[in-house]
Parts: sequence; C-alpha cells; structure tokens
Amino acid sequence: MESQTLEIQKRNRLLKTAIAILNWNGRKLLEEFLPSVVEFSENAAIFVIDNASTDDSIDYLKTNFPQIKIIQNQGNFGYAKGYNEGIKHILQHSPDLLCLLNSDVKVTRNWLQPIENLFQSNPEIAAIQPKILDYKKPTHFEYAGAGGGFIDNFGYPFCRGRIFWTLEEDKGQFNDTIQTFWASGACLFIRTKDFVDSGGFDEGFFAHMEEIDLCWRLNNSGRKIFYCGASTIYHLGGGTLRSNSPRKTYLNFRNSLWMLVKNLPTGRVFPFVFTRLSLDGITGIIFWIYEGFPHLWAVVDSHFGFYKRLLHYRNLRKPGMKNNYTNKLIPFQYFILKRKFYKE
Repeated sequence: MESQTLEIQKRNRLLKTAIAILNWNGRKLLEEFLPSVVEFSENAAIFVIDNASTDDSIDYLKTNFPQIKIIQNQGNFGYAKGYNEGIKHILQHSPDLLCLLNSDVKVTRNWLQPIENLFQSNPEIAAIQPKILDYKKPTHFEYAGAGGGFIDNFGYPFCRGRIFWTLEEDKGQFNDTIQTFWASGACLFIRTKDFVDSGGFDEGFFAHMEEIDLCWRLNNSGRKIFYCGASTIYHLGGGTLRSNSPRKTYLNFRNSLWMLVKNLPTGRVFPFVFTRLSLDGITGIIFWIYEGFPHLWAVVDSHFGFYKRLLHYRNLRKPGMKNNYTNKLIPFQYFILKRKFYKE
C-alpha cells in the first residue's frame, strides 16, 4: 500500500522542464522568437546553447533576457554535438524533461502543459512533439514534423500533414494524440533519462536526421514516441540552412543511409540498403528536375560520404532491432501513384 502511494505521488509531482535553444549567429531569430518562449513558459527553465557565435547573440541575451541561462560551446558543433555538449551542463539542474527547441519557433499559450500531462500519464513515453505549423503560412503544416513523423521500410521519412513537398492545410484533422515513429528536432520533448541512457544524438550526423535516428533507437529499446495535437507551435524553417539547400539534401541522404545500417533488423540491412541506394539514383534525377543539378550531385556525393563510414556504423549495431517502420514505399506512392496527402 505504501509503495502504491509513493508511485501515485511520484506521478502527480510537477515535472521540471528545461527548454534548450541551440543558437549560432542567430541574433535576429532570437529577437523575433524568444519573447514568445519567455512569455508562455512560466514554469520552465530556459537555456540558450551557443555554438561559438560571432555575432552579438550573447550580448543581446545578457542585456534583454538576464533570466535565461547561457551555455557557450567552444565551436560550431552543429545540431547533434551542439546539443550533446550543452545538455551536459543542463543536467546539473536535474530536469525531468528536456525540450530541444529550434531558435526559429514561436510557441503559443499553454503549449507546455498538454505535453507534460501526457508524459505524466504514461511512463512508457520517451519523447513527444507538438503540432508544428508554418510560421509564414499559419494555416498550413510545416515541413519539419507537421502532424507526427513516420518512416517507410527504406528509410524515407514522412509526416502526417507533409509528404515530400506537399504541405496540408490544418483543418483540425490532426488535433489528436497518437503514437508515432519519430518526433521532430524542431521541437523535441524527451525525458532526460531517456536522452542520457540512449547516448544522445549521433554526432557523426552533424545535422539532419539525428532526431529520427535517436527515436529509432528508443523504439528498438521498447520506449514510445508520441505526437500531441493539443500543443501548437509555429516553425519558420530554414533558419540556419535553407530548405532547398544542396547541403541539406546531402546531409539528409547520407545520414538516412547510416541510420538504416545502424537500426534495421538483422537480415534486412543489405537488401534494404542496396535497394535504397538504387532508389536514391531515381530520386536524385527527380530532385534535378524539381530543384536543379546541385541537388542531384548532393545525392550522389552523399553516397560517397556514406561509404566512408559504413564500417563504423555497421559496428554500432546492437541486438534487438525491430520491424517498427511502415511497409509503404513513400516515393513510389508520391511520385508514381500521385498520392500527395497522408490520408491517401
């Protein structure tokens, strides 16, 4: 009886949330988006992790937001290592939850409580993302996460509300709470213990796909990822790297292949990766048509980058990989069958 009482008290205890915003030369973004975070995050501690900015970001923060804790990394470590290094310092404050928030995100009133409540209600949940709408076009979902992330059997990520370049209008169709495969790095809530136990982000990725890799590892360990439609944020997108940047294309394709090698079940790695390499060639041609030759070359170059560290990522494999992706070849459905929306 006493143990049950302690468990109830533990679940009813207010969770301590630490909001961590990664910054690199983002003075203008901080000026535009940080006020909403401060206004609507009364019970959370706010940290800015700075990746050795050369603009006046730090001076701006010290002058205008003295209540915000600043963590200064010694170099521009990118998203993955930047957060890994910064969170080491945040751990000293013993938060229960980490919210990894992009610097180009506007939050809304009561955005934290539904997510904190969801964590309280289910101890099996490791990570959650809110509904992510487009800051420039608030009636529509935003590319990075939209209404919850999934992945097909060849490693192509997609979202409810976003398939490749098609962004759906928000008509309340994703106001629900569901289990997903991955949560967006634009606004990733994760239990501190799960982040630490999983080893954090893969720093070899530098940026892009690292949150999907982290969520895949969490799925493989039996933890759950959720989407919470009762919480809404607005994401500018491309704040530090344009959405149509060939560099972004390179990182997405290279990191996606590494992620397959790391996380696919034994017996599926070779046939799936071989097929994916072939499909990338077709996708590269499509990118050439839609985005130009630099994106085709970025896909080709990503394969060279993949081979350079193939053995390293093969050696990171662990037993217990699961078939927890969806068996839908998203590029085929999108480009050939012309299925542009999630419901299709």
